[in-house]
Amino acid sequence: MSRLQSLDALRGFDLFFIMGGATMLAALNEWLPCGFTEELAIQMKHVAWNGLTHHDTIFPLFLFIAGISFPFSLAKQRANGRSEWQIHRKVIVRGILLVTFGILYNGLLDHWDFANARYASVLGRIGLAWMFAALIFIHTGWRARGVITASILVGYYLLARFVPAPDAAGADIFSAQGSIIGYVDRLLLPGILYGGNYDPEGILGIIPAIATALLGMFTGEWVKLDREGLTPRRKALWMVAAGILLGIAGWLWSFDFPINKALWTSSFVLVVASYSLLLFALFYYVIDILQWRRWTLFFTVIGMNSITIYLGQKFIRFAYTSEKLFGGLINLLPENSHAFLNAAGYITVCWLFLYILYRNRLFLKV
Repeated sequence: MSRLQSLDALRGFDLFFIMGGATMLAALNEWLPCGFTEELAIQMKHVAWNGLTHHDTIFPLFLFIAGISFPFSLAKQRANGRSEWQIHRKVIVRGILLVTFGILYNGLLDHWDFANARYASVLGRIGLAWMFAALIFIHTGWRARGVITASILVGYYLLARFVPAPDAAGADIFSAQGSIIGYVDRLLLPGILYGGNYDPEGILGIIPAIATALLGMFTGEWVKLDREGLTPRRKALWMVAAGILLGIAGWLWSFDFPINKALWTSSFVLVVASYSLLLFALFYYVIDILQWRRWTLFFTVIGMNSITIYLGQKFIRFAYTSEKLFGGLINLLPENSHAFLNAAGYITVCWLFLYILYRNRLFLKV
């Protein structure tokens, strides 16, 4: 099967919100306040603790997409004659590199203060969860992977539900202080914790994140499957059905195990997998089946250099360039439009940077 263009576009759609899209859409409420833009602004921010907004889906969707890609990558590596040892080495090196990039993203180079550095990170969780999921995928069949995924989600629930933090001091078992998940971070995670008494990208949360990556790998394996009578349209239809079932299961589970991104609860895994699968099914149907692709360039340019733009925003002063190019004009316009237009200018500069790389076939691959 040829490269799934829907994956590049979907990855770009996801990273668009990190590349200033969330800021721009939230700022729309300052410029054109109404019920719709107010709700849109809410969706562009994380929930305080339990619950879910669109902004909470960005991180797990990226991990889910990484999972979809792996069955194709693995098949290509084997077809190209790579040994199993080389494949394993690449998987492990990728995981370690993403952990390292995550620490650098957190600012280690700013002060070289190892004692007060933050070691947990978004990239670190993606790297480790994807790495362990990939190793499981390599060594097991789909039935065993299904049992492992279910066991991870149920086991994590039992741990979180029935084992409180020894220092909970009466706090709710699903709170940062009362949860065993936060306690393990306080006990074992070196450096500083993002949340003070827990880290949203901490140690135990890697376990259910493995399930997120595995669910993506199930999806990639399904799309890759070549079986008589199983057309791409039927694949998309079955993905929609599976996405609905995952969403219902996650919603029902949430009555006992709240949907919580910071704890990466099992209900969160299922609900966000539902969203990810339904969104991928839509992109797959429109782009790879119907081949309506003209609109995808904007997102594809972002998606094919996703790590570049994620890290680049930390090390390149895109905001400075945007201010020099558009700041004077924006200041001539109504003040309540400035936040929206500044974000739009920032996105423009970032996208043009990525487009230059895209045109020259320069991609950062990890």
